[in-house]
Amino acid sequence: MKRIILAGLVLAPASAQPVSAWAETLYVSNERGNSVTVIDAASAKVVATWAVGGRPRGITVSKDGKYIYLCASTDHAVQVIERATGKVVAELPSGEDPEQFFLSRDGGTLFVANEDNAALTAIDLGTRTVAFQVDVGGEPEGVAQSPDSRWVAVTSEEENVVNWVDVAKREMVEATPVDLRPRHVEFTRDGAQLWVAAEVGGTVQIIDMASRKVVETLHFAIPGVAEHRILPCGIRFTPDGRTAVVALGRADHVALVDVASRKVRAYVPVGKRVWHVAVSGDGARAYAANGLSDNVSVIDLARGEVTGTIPVGTAPWGIVAVP
Repeated sequence: MKRIILAGLVLAPASAQPVSAWAETLYVSNERGNSVTVIDAASAKVVATWAVGGRPRGITVSKDGKYIYLCASTDHAVQVIERATGKVVAELPSGEDPEQFFLSRDGGTLFVANEDNAALTAIDLGTRTVAFQVDVGGEPEGVAQSPDSRWVAVTSEEENVVNWVDVAKREMVEATPVDLRPRHVEFTRDGAQLWVAAEVGGTVQIIDMASRKVVETLHFAIPGVAEHRILPCGIRFTPDGRTAVVALGRADHVALVDVASRKVRAYVPVGKRVWHVAVSGDGARAYAANGLSDNVSVIDLARGEVTGTIPVGTAPWGIVAVP
């Protein structure tokens, strides 16, 4: 039986409940399986497995919902996959070793972090060509565009900073020091804050966008879990902006953080080595991609508990929920 930890208390969960019928599909990139697993969220069943390029990691969907974009890291390409058929219909010139990316707010540009050549590559999706490339420091990974479209924030794992790329100028203009090995960044819905997951630092740091400086550092403590195993990675906010869902890596837990108070309201045990998370469109559930247990955990966010586990491919890394 899995434990639920709320404010330091360990509680026995209620019996697992079926997933409610929310009409969406989950797409999971399997890093060592060179595949994408397709899951019907309502039934929590795998409906397809697609063969894709080498070491797939970052994954997202086009604004019109027709295509999945996928970082095929060892192929040095972003693959365009037709959702209706699962076929790779194009490969975009992404730069070396694409790991994560962010689809621009208008849907016309893909901002790609290139781990091997320390760059951010902007791909024009209309022409499927490189619009520009910016040097951003060693081992970039996390990338996100601000809601006002002015900034692209890119982490440098090697230099322990968040780099700020001015989209209009197409250049990096500033860097904000953060904790060790920043892996992921996520803007709050209002654009006032950027949340940064620092894996080796074991923290999530909050940057105030008015000053572009760290104003608060969140720490995590899970009963029975060694501190060195708490390795924050993926972050997603619920649609109402009230809860941050934080993957805690080898701690094998997801933290549910109240955004207003910046306090952890629950630690939810999931599978092994949780990398990234997705949130359902209705904000009722989160889905955790567990890289060492080859499965996805379904989390009821109101109750703070796992209600289902779905086997996927080898080493699931990225996950996206699509209507």
